[in-house]
Amino acid sequence: MKNILVTGGAGYIGSNIINELIKKKFNVISVDNLSTGFRKLIHPKSIFYKADILDLKKIRLIIIKHKIDSIIHLAAKLSVEESEKKPKTYFKCNVIGTNKLIKACANTKVKNFLFSSTCAVYGKKNTKVKENSKKNVKSIYGKTKFLAEKNLKKKFKGNLAILRYFNVVGASDDNKFGQINKNGQLFKNLSTQVLKKKPKIFIYGKNYNTKDGTCIRDYIHVADVARIHIKILQKISKFSKRVVVNCGYGKPYSVLDIVKQFEKVSKKKIQIIFKGKRKGDIEKIFADNQKIQNIINYNFIFNNLKKIIKTCIKWENKIQ
Repeated sequence: MKNILVTGGAGYIGSNIINELIKKKFNVISVDNLSTGFRKLIHPKSIFYKADILDLKKIRLIIIKHKIDSIIHLAAKLSVEESEKKPKTYFKCNVIGTNKLIKACANTKVKNFLFSSTCAVYGKKNTKVKENSKKNVKSIYGKTKFLAEKNLKKKFKGNLAILRYFNVVGASDDNKFGQINKNGQLFKNLSTQVLKKKPKIFIYGKNYNTKDGTCIRDYIHVADVARIHIKILQKISKFSKRVVVNCGYGKPYSVLDIVKQFEKVSKKKIQIIFKGKRKGDIEKIFADNQKIQNIINYNFIFNNLKKIIKTCIKWENKIQ
């Protein structure tokens, strides 16, 4: 492994992964159409192209020019709520875009492919999920990611890792790369609100079949996600592997749990405003992460909720 292409490199997770790759002395080339990415998140030591993954010819030329041997594919539409309103847009980007990227790799030096997928592929009838848990995909977003997964397994012939993210939060250790987009993510919203005099938060649904009526999720810090990518990439490259792994801490928290922890860390009372349930939201889900431990024996760095929240607030302080 030497030359790595990161799609969606100007995004939240992409910029964090590139930051770690640069630290490890890899040659990093990134592409992003900047529809949701930001130039300020482009690492100065990476080579950047403004390009869309749907532009097969341009992406292929980049792959050949830079002798790309590994791809980390992050470029995607990401909002469950938005996917229900714009299904064609999500299919075009997440499914067709991935197919075009697979075609762009044909007869090149690309041997390794990492794909960022999601726990949304498991659907609504699961709680603690293993990689082989039954799929009952609920959201359009989850369906597009699952289709992309299936196409990769069928069409990409090299070493392949599919990483199913749970809820990614936090900012890089050095506080240089974090989340800018406001897409309704709980930690982002709370981090923004606790900097105000009178913070408030909207919670969607209060009568789910959970301990306090709110949705239950598993969260993972973006710095851990970035390091996992590098270790997985090294593993599949060395041992010619094809794997699917969950990326989560395996710790279930309700929305109200998270709000209470933000109140403790910020020492502020947060006004809670309940709204109706959102279409596509899963009631309760968290990771069984034993498989990823078996593959790379990874020790999570940020497996502490208060520590995670502090990095979120620190980032918001910086960008506001």
